Amino acid sequence: MLDGASRIGEVVAAAAADGQPAVGITDHGNLYGALPMYKAARDAGVRHFIYLSVAQPASMMQAFVAVRAEGEALLRASGMKATFVRPWYVLGPGHWWPYALVPFYWVAELLPATREPARRLGLVTISQMLKALVWSVENPPDDIRILDVPKIKELSRRS
Repeated sequence: MLDGASRIGEVVAAAAADGQPAVGITDHGNLYGALPMYKAARDAGVRHFIYLSVAQPASMMQAFVAVRAEGEALLRASGMKATFVRPWYVLGPGHWWPYALVPFYWVAELLPATREPARRLGLVTISQMLKALVWSVENPPDDIRILDVPKIKELSRRS
């Protein structure tokens, strides 16, 4: 919703009319589209909701964490099957500068005190994201599923 041009109702209606097994929304910085997207998906009979939030906040970003938790709680309470895809930063065209951080991530993963945050906040590629999203559509969950950076990377190694 922040900088998208798609109308949620039209996207969901097109997905439902085409018999798509899932519908999703991407987001960075807010969850403004989650409620309208969920309602449109529910009304159209969509059974699997995929929510992609490209920025995973640091613990100091409490307002963002609270808004994201509220949107995810809504989906959990709805009973709709959902996949939350949570990369930290996606590398790709126009987004190459973080490659300079790769040596720091490597060192951080070696140190016990920084290993978990380095893995959780790791960098993923567009290819890894596409593989995770395709896997999410092809393998709907029984309930709610979260694909964090380690899981996104694991899924990309499977294929």
